[in-house]
Parts: sequence; structure tokens; C-alpha cells
Amino acid sequence: MKPDDDSVFRALADANRRRLLDRLHAKNGQTLRELCAGLAMTRQAVAKHLAILEEANLVSWRRQGREKLHFINPAPINAIAERWIAKFERHRLTALSALKAKLEGDET
Repeated sequence: MKPDDDSVFRALADANRRRLLDRLHAKNGQTLRELCAGLAMTRQAVAKHLAILEEANLVSWRRQGREKLHFINPAPINAIAERWIAKFERHRLTALSALKAKLEGDET
């Protein structure tokens, strides 16, 4: 199933879903229990957010024994980046971003 750009943008619009993607980026293949750890959300809320991310094809999963492991799928984000960022001249934006960071004293 190929998600449309709108479903990806909607999924990324929520800070909690972005936080879940960040956690999967840091450690791919986590269970629901692992993803819930340290979050101020119920297990059911995390499961609902994961379902939205799955619909947008940003997260996939597979069973390993009794556990369901979740994995990030960066392909839809990359497709949007290629389609939209290229349109706005990636090189100039990168240079402006670097200049902004330098002027603000952010060396990262």
C-alpha cells in the first residue's frame, strides 16, 4: 500500500508520533512496551499513534515469537524530501541553514 503525501504529512504533524519515530530511529525493532517506557501516554494512546504511522507506511512491524516489533520506514519521508526540498533548492537552503547555525553559535 502506497500512502499519499497527505497521510504522511498528517502522521508527522503530531509531536507524539514524531517522538515515536525518533525513538525508533534511535533503536529500531522495539516492542510496544519499550516504546511506552518513559512516555506520558497510555499504552492505548501509543498503539493508536503507531496505527496512524503504520497507515502512512512510516512504521512497519513483524512478529517475533509473542512480541510485535516495530520498525521505522524512512522511505515516505525521503520521497517527500526529494519532491518538496528539491523544489526549493536544497543547496541554498543548506547554506542558509549553516549560516543561521553559525550566527546563532550552534556548532552542531
